[in-house]
Amino acid sequence: MADTSGDRSSYFPAIERKHGRPVEEWLDELAALGDVPYREQMSLLQDEHGFSRAHANALVMYARGSTSARRFDDPEAFLRELGGERERTARAIISTIVEEFSDLELVIAWNQPMLRLGTDYVFGLSAATNHLLIASWGGISDTVKAHLGDLTANKKTIRVPVGWEIDVELLRTMVGERLAQLES
Repeated sequence: MADTSGDRSSYFPAIERKHGRPVEEWLDELAALGDVPYREQMSLLQDEHGFSRAHANALVMYARGSTSARRFDDPEAFLRELGGERERTARAIISTIVEEFSDLELVIAWNQPMLRLGTDYVFGLSAATNHLLIASWGGISDTVKAHLGDLTANKKTIRVPVGWEIDVELLRTMVGERLAQLES
């Protein structure tokens, strides 16, 4: 079993014992796939070689350059870790929402800050090096898309730049729609 440090390489001895090959060989197999999506790398290990999800994820994420799966105990720890402009932008997004929707509770779920109402998740935020992702648990509706301007929306998230000038109306619409879903 892996230790609790979050160090992905802590899985390596168990992977080698279970699958009978050195980790370097598995990493070489992943590298041979080239620049393919995460799910294809996971499929190689899980479907073709019988890896558990935890072991496959440890190898794939390590191969992608993420050597740690550090866990945050609370939203404050997550936000502090961001530092600089990413932290300021993330805090501004969350505080803008909480100022208007004071019944929402800020928690850590899936190792990210989430706003929830009771046990229902309403809004989440994650961070990459050069942008933040914001998400309403209700999805990205056409009404929300009308507020995007130059922002990029995926199926469930919106990419906002570090240093984003907070769009209060966009956030209000995202959260308002999710709360309306929960009421119905």
